[in-house]
Amino acid sequence: MRTVFSIPLLLLGVFAFAQTTVTGSVVDQNNEAVPGANIVIEGKAIGTVSDFDGNFVLETSENPPFTLKITSIGYSDASEEITSNNLSVTIVLSEVDTFLDEVVISASRTPERIFESPVTVERMDIKTIKNTSSPSFYDGLENLKGVDLNTNSITFKSVNTRGFATFANTRFMQLVDGMDNSSPALNFNLGNLLGMSELDVNTIELLPGASSALYGANAFNGIMFMTSKNPFDHQGISFYGKSGLTSSSNAGDNEYHDFGIRAAHAFSDYVAGKASVSYLTGTEWYSTDYTDYGVPGRTRTDPAYNGLNIYGDEVATTLDFDELAAGALPVPIATNFGSARVSRTGYEEVDLMDYDGNSLKADFALHIKPWANDFEVVLNSKVGRGNTIYQGANRYAIRDFFMQQHKLEVRNDNFFVRGYVTSEKAGNSYDTRFAAINVNRQWKGDQAWFTDYVGGFVGYLAGQGIFSPTDEQKTAAHAFARTAADAGRYAPGSAQFQSALNSVISNGDLESGAKFIDNSKIYHVNGNYNLSHLTNNFADIMVGGSWRQYSLNSGGTIYTDNDGPINYQEYGAYMQLQKKWVEDRLKFTGSIRYDKSEFFDGFFSPRLSLVYAVDDEKRHNIRGSFQTGFRNPTTQDLFIGLNAGAAILVGSAPDNLGRYTTPNIPLSTQGQAFTGRQSVQVSGGEAYNNAFSLTSVQQGAPEAINIDLVKPEKITAYEIGYRGRIGKFSVDLNGYYNMYEDFISNKTVIVPLYGQAGDNAASLLALQNEDFLPFQTYTNSLADISSYGAGLGLSTNLGGFDMGVNYTYAKMDFDRASEPGFEPSFNTPEHKVKASFGNAALFKNFGFNVNWRWNDWYLWEASFADGYIPSRNLVDAQINYSVPSIKSVFKLGGSNIFGEEYVSAPGTGTIGSIYYLSWIINN
Repeated sequence: MRTVFSIPLLLLGVFAFAQTTVTGSVVDQNNEAVPGANIVIEGKAIGTVSDFDGNFVLETSENPPFTLKITSIGYSDASEEITSNNLSVTIVLSEVDTFLDEVVISASRTPERIFESPVTVERMDIKTIKNTSSPSFYDGLENLKGVDLNTNSITFKSVNTRGFATFANTRFMQLVDGMDNSSPALNFNLGNLLGMSELDVNTIELLPGASSALYGANAFNGIMFMTSKNPFDHQGISFYGKSGLTSSSNAGDNEYHDFGIRAAHAFSDYVAGKASVSYLTGTEWYSTDYTDYGVPGRTRTDPAYNGLNIYGDEVATTLDFDELAAGALPVPIATNFGSARVSRTGYEEVDLMDYDGNSLKADFALHIKPWANDFEVVLNSKVGRGNTIYQGANRYAIRDFFMQQHKLEVRNDNFFVRGYVTSEKAGNSYDTRFAAINVNRQWKGDQAWFTDYVGGFVGYLAGQGIFSPTDEQKTAAHAFARTAADAGRYAPGSAQFQSALNSVISNGDLESGAKFIDNSKIYHVNGNYNLSHLTNNFADIMVGGSWRQYSLNSGGTIYTDNDGPINYQEYGAYMQLQKKWVEDRLKFTGSIRYDKSEFFDGFFSPRLSLVYAVDDEKRHNIRGSFQTGFRNPTTQDLFIGLNAGAAILVGSAPDNLGRYTTPNIPLSTQGQAFTGRQSVQVSGGEAYNNAFSLTSVQQGAPEAINIDLVKPEKITAYEIGYRGRIGKFSVDLNGYYNMYEDFISNKTVIVPLYGQAGDNAASLLALQNEDFLPFQTYTNSLADISSYGAGLGLSTNLGGFDMGVNYTYAKMDFDRASEPGFEPSFNTPEHKVKASFGNAALFKNFGFNVNWRWNDWYLWEASFADGYIPSRNLVDAQINYSVPSIKSVFKLGGSNIFGEEYVSAPGTGTIGSIYYLSWIINN
């Protein structure tokens, strides 16, 4: 790695020369410094950025005369003629309302003013990031209209827009400098674990709706673009440091630290480079919800107790104490002990992981402009390593997770071609449920434990001459039996427990271990050419395409890749046309994209939109759009083969059904007598063609079911909106309606270990004898599902105070009676309100900002647990003080400052407050 990065540094010195030097300062109309202003030579891609004090130095090989163009968000543009070398200039920028003139790229893949965007766009820029009251810029995304930020852990937060997402948000795409930074194995991004240092963030644009027409299959329900600062434009060394504490009732107060540094330099008009590193560490939010969600109200005294954040108690069986007592008592005695479902004693999550959360990420880039114009070659590497927690079917301790991306990009104002590879290693990550199960088994096998339990139960009652016990006596007997069966059990924190845990979490075989292995990769190439400079007499035309290859390599611990990596490809191409009429007040955008996966038929995704400026000044703009989109099944939908404890997950790629086979499953005594076998194996295919629906079994009327193989999901989306200026208020209003077809879903089924489901004979006997296995299958729902919603945003500046409020409404239509047991996982509140209030310059060098968020209660559905999330009121706030003499800003702030604790989903950590003090230098 050291050699790779030393080569660009050697190249930098080769081109380091300059002929002309211009110095100066950028100030506003009050003679206050304007930091971060872009100073660029007109017609050239050569420039610099003003520092904290508004000062700049521009060195260039260009000979005078030439013109400098100076721009900064929130100010009018300015220009300055440079007529000689070593000139010193002062540029004055006037503060203006730029709401309608902000430029976005994401909506149409081409620069356009935000008011011309054909769809809803949310945006954060450098100024917004500096003023955020959240602990990080990524946390600040939650203040945007229509955005949910679901907290998996302190280091992993999942962005969601317009619902239909768990923490595994496979319907949302996140691009960082044009690279999809989703995990190759998990198919979704891990928050900002492999993202950007906030020192390097230039803009963030978020489209909260279907975007398949331009961005392909994964941009199904939203897409976010994070772009970094170009080292030609943003030079110098900057630093930030944050320290504080996290506070919650179950975890107490714990230290929190976040540090980062960025260095960038243009060595000449031809070569520039940058590097940034950031590190965050803190204690994860504790997960201590011990509710039995399977049977609400059941307590730990119940022999079948199965707590949510307690693992190992999933191992359970039904014990017939009368039958078992007949062989245990010395003489035959008629008993009335009955039978009971009994689970093994589990371990709490806090015993199974250390809750040490951290994230280390680095970014290195070399930018080369061979002809000192807009043609640019970019070499970019991003690496990230961290400890976090992921909640999927189980709770996973992500330890020493490593992910990297390497990109080569060639671009100018009209085109780009980029290729990159994303690679990950799971490190020492493990499944906490199987960690507990196999620590228990390492101490004492299941059969031995249940035998001891029976002995304790029967012995307790028979020893007192009780053969027809009351419920109270049974409860006492169960307590005695558990104590007897647990005698000598490894106590949490003991040397024996830690030794067993270390052994289990380093073992990738889930029969005896808990570690999961992953060395998967994604290879991606995409390009775009804007023909507008050739076709603008007729229309603006753009074309592009992409190719991607997945290489799944989990060694059989996640996927059915025991015999080697699984590789498959998909590709796509698109074209877009834009045309303006009525003195450029009416803008039409039409685009169409074709995508093909090697497993499915190709799909066309069209989009049509109109934007109309009602008035000549273009201050009132109405938009409407129609588009279709699709989502290919994920790698997990196709090739997973994982025993998650509660069910076995088997993907439905045709060749995957035979690739997964269970180990030998022991049969019950009755099953052995019926079949003449002690154990059987079950293939993945039986989950799809030899199974009962879970709902019918739970209702006591088993019904055979055949599961169709999964196919792509489709969406038809309509959106209308208004964006404009009314008096001193900026207004953004939108409404949408989405219809889904072939909604990708999971169905849990019950596979009998003998017989054919529906034979009304052997298979029913298998259910009766508890000789069955639950499987989670991947298929499509036949239900009619739609969603609709609206958003309203208002913002203004009155007397120097920035104020804003936004409201989001989201609703789903789904007739649950039409498909019992199907969970669409809408997982978003029906109503959300957010507000902000601040002043960046309340008085000299002092500013503040406050954010408030409220949402009502909602139902969370996911494979880990379902439950209702209560409504909540949260307040974040910060005050900041600038010290220009040392180019510094000090900020004191906190999130959830009033300590209203909450969870993002059942089973996650209880989120409390974060309080911090930060020091930012020269940003």
